Amino acid sequence: MPFLIALFMVAAAPEVVVRGRDLGIPFDFGRPGALNAITDVPGVEVGHTTLIEGDSVRTGVTAVLPRGKGDDAMRPCFSGVFSLNGNGEMTGTAWIEESGMLEGPVLITNTSSVGVVRDAVVGYAARRWQKFGDPWSLPVVAETWDGRLNDIGGMHVKPQHAVAAIESATSGPVAEGNVGGGTGMVAFEYKGGIGTASRVLPAADGGYTVGVLVQANFGLRHQLRVAGLPVGRELRENLVYSKETGSIIIVVATNAPLLAHQVKRLARRAALGLARTGSVAGNGSGDLFIAFSTAPIGDGKGPITVSMLPNDMAGPLFEATVGATEEAIINALVAARTMTGKEGRTVHAIPHDRLREILKRHRLEVAGAGSGPRAQ
Repeated sequence: MPFLIALFMVAAAPEVVVRGRDLGIPFDFGRPGALNAITDVPGVEVGHTTLIEGDSVRTGVTAVLPRGKGDDAMRPCFSGVFSLNGNGEMTGTAWIEESGMLEGPVLITNTSSVGVVRDAVVGYAARRWQKFGDPWSLPVVAETWDGRLNDIGGMHVKPQHAVAAIESATSGPVAEGNVGGGTGMVAFEYKGGIGTASRVLPAADGGYTVGVLVQANFGLRHQLRVAGLPVGRELRENLVYSKETGSIIIVVATNAPLLAHQVKRLARRAALGLARTGSVAGNGSGDLFIAFSTAPIGDGKGPITVSMLPNDMAGPLFEATVGATEEAIINALVAARTMTGKEGRTVHAIPHDRLREILKRHRLEVAGAGSGPRAQ
């Protein structure tokens, strides 16, 4: 255990990494927040536990806390979920569909660890958040399959790792790439993992923030598009799969005052950001999305009054969701590093120099590359 704890501490203090904007990749639909991360949405916290051990353990847990980990952690948020392709798992969604509310954190891990992470959240909520009454929760735990690099059948994720991800969560910069639940993931046959981005609406549109976090583990190389360019057709080295065998989890957060059905509309728009990177939501891909609003909705004791944006003001939020989703996926690819895991298999990182060359050749490299927000 000391080895694993040391790795977790590294994940909690992310190193400086290259992100999409540092390579000069142009992104559409608005201005990012200060961190260009889901944590630009006030109150949202993110934590990781990263497990790397020996030659075959490459996995972990990522936690997204809509209202942080303090006394308000279980206070409901209006929420909605959307399944673009259902070859995956996200627990707790039946109650979100019924009630329109998310109560507590969203955790992401590998396919075989959903159960143990779910149980760990139930236990943690009962111990830490007792002020909300008798122990009762239907945690949201989602997954993608990391069996290419990780000994997924070894069940290496334990309850304490889920708890550590929650307790490490902060509102600051978010580590990306080979961290947390994304440690062993593969995207477009390159090393994938965790990515995040955000958009801040102009004051005329309300000034609200939309943040997105993804766990990217999907796609075939020839599908990959960056800034609209089919770069995957040129980058043909180190292919991994003959058919798609992955998934993506997308978490969308906003502080805009939206009701449950409106938040679900944001979850659906994440599919368009995913499509802009080249995904076709293949048969073997679990493309599952959850969105929530952190706007206050009262204490639930008797009738409450809530605010909501009229639907005709939703357009800028839709654009922000699509743009932040696309950028979060590209950030996951750019931040990830080459990894060797189970049975000596190696999955390579996307080559930054080749990507820059393709962008430059097509005259899409933007002025001021490297000046965008970075995780530090």
